[in-house]
Amino acid sequence: MPFRLDLAILIAASLAAASAQATPSPNEQVTAAERAFAADGKAMGWVDAFKKHAAPDGLQLAPGLVNAQQSLARIKPDGDKAVLFWWPLWVGAARSGDLGFTTGAATYDGKPLTHYFTVWKKQADGSWKWEFDGGKRAPDPSPAGPDAQPIFLPPAAAAAGSPDKAMAEVKAAETVLAAGAKADLASAYRDALSPHARTIGWTSLSGEGPGAYAETLAGRARTVDFTPRGGEASKAGDLAWTYGDAAWTADGKPRTGHYVRIWQDSPAGWRLVFDQLYPLPEPKA
Repeated sequence: MPFRLDLAILIAASLAAASAQATPSPNEQVTAAERAFAADGKAMGWVDAFKKHAAPDGLQLAPGLVNAQQSLARIKPDGDKAVLFWWPLWVGAARSGDLGFTTGAATYDGKPLTHYFTVWKKQADGSWKWEFDGGKRAPDPSPAGPDAQPIFLPPAAAAAGSPDKAMAEVKAAETVLAAGAKADLASAYRDALSPHARTIGWTSLSGEGPGAYAETLAGRARTVDFTPRGGEASKAGDLAWTYGDAAWTADGKPRTGHYVRIWQDSPAGWRLVFDQLYPLPEPKA
């Protein structure tokens, strides 16, 4: 009997381990969603693929923040045979497996086009749809190709425990960041950035933390006025994305745009792991 019992325990443990290995991690799920999206872009054309994978309330830049489905409905494929293709290079997800993001490279007709950024959310039916999609022009080739294994953001070391509590804490963090950015943008960001932060359009996949943001921040105005507009946190309350408006002065001229951010909870509080500023086109003279 003891032998049978030991054997049963061993079998049960083996089955549990096999089941755990068979279930993709949240990061792997988000990566799979991005790759399926890109595959459809090749097979269906980018317009239909974007329609298929965008959430009903998804946002995109056109060039201002607009409802993606409404914007895409006005675009008709023009028969262009060139392929828009993209692949993930950096991926992060909530421990609860319901919210995540990807950044990576995109090419058009085989030529470098953008570094993209996408926010993903698991829907009620279990599918993943994107809540935001944007990008930054990138004329240089990506440092890693489509077959590269994406870098995964380490899971959060803390969690607020609920989306509502998380968003209240994130809004407080955004208020502090916005107040600091009005006086000195670079200093405000250095105080808010996670050790795991990365920036879109990097030249080295190994660059992370506040140092990786130095070049990005140097290219922005010394001060920026941020106005939050929305966002959402994961069920675990460990990851959140936010977006809003931005205003600054460049070359003596007023400029406006939008920002999108990813925040992750930590024992030291909420920290920025990603941030992108999207300037609107300059007003015509």
